[in-house]
Amino acid sequence: MIRPHEFPHHGLTLRSTLHVPDGPAGTKWPTAVFVHGFTSNRLELPDFVAMSRLLEANGIASVRFDLSGHGESDGAFFDVTITGEITETRAVLEAVRALDFVDPERIGLVGMSMGGVVAGIVAAEEPGIAALCLWSPAAVAPFEMGRGYLKGRSLAAEIEEKGYFDADGHRVSAALVEDLAGLDVYGRSGAYSGPVHILHGSKDEIAPLEYVGRYLDHYDGNAELEVVDGADHAWGSVPHRTALHRSTLRFLRRHLQS
Repeated sequence: MIRPHEFPHHGLTLRSTLHVPDGPAGTKWPTAVFVHGFTSNRLELPDFVAMSRLLEANGIASVRFDLSGHGESDGAFFDVTITGEITETRAVLEAVRALDFVDPERIGLVGMSMGGVVAGIVAAEEPGIAALCLWSPAAVAPFEMGRGYLKGRSLAAEIEEKGYFDADGHRVSAALVEDLAGLDVYGRSGAYSGPVHILHGSKDEIAPLEYVGRYLDHYDGNAELEVVDGADHAWGSVPHRTALHRSTLRFLRRHLQS
């Protein structure tokens, strides 16, 4: 079953899609919550939809939601901050636990790119996350913005001229730049003690592999990194995307269905 759902949050509506496996009424299912990337939405380039359908067919429910200022959710992108996205994700998780089809003891997080950064922090700071899967986490972003540049362009100069930084047609605020530049991505993520599965492409030019590998230095032996040869940031081929989805399914079945 696939159906829309709305989460109220601080006067905004965060819109989502729920996937629930077929089964007896009243069944409490293990559930994965998906966090999309910067400027993306709950469809996501590496195909959150196909992943949700694959999970549904294998007895795992899922929730895909649009962060504020993205997709169909309320809010303007100019008002987005990483701190706000972390708060929204934690609020959605709290509401998900109360949904009638969800087993609150078996909730996993899947985050893509900047959503992977958010998911990693939320898993460490929100109790009860049973498993964490990161797709191409953009751990490089705080360091890149901390140097004052994005895609080779000066953030400060463009913000001073226009009042915003133009990121592929999205107005990035000075508040978002400051928030992200000061983010302790590894320190805030490393407290999570549950199982972590990180999937990254060897040809990812958006989020360099060296920054992803640093996650392993901050977890206490509970994280594994799977590097898929030739895959780019968007997992833009059928074999690479298939490998991503199958590996994610194996990980979530192992840790949410046991």
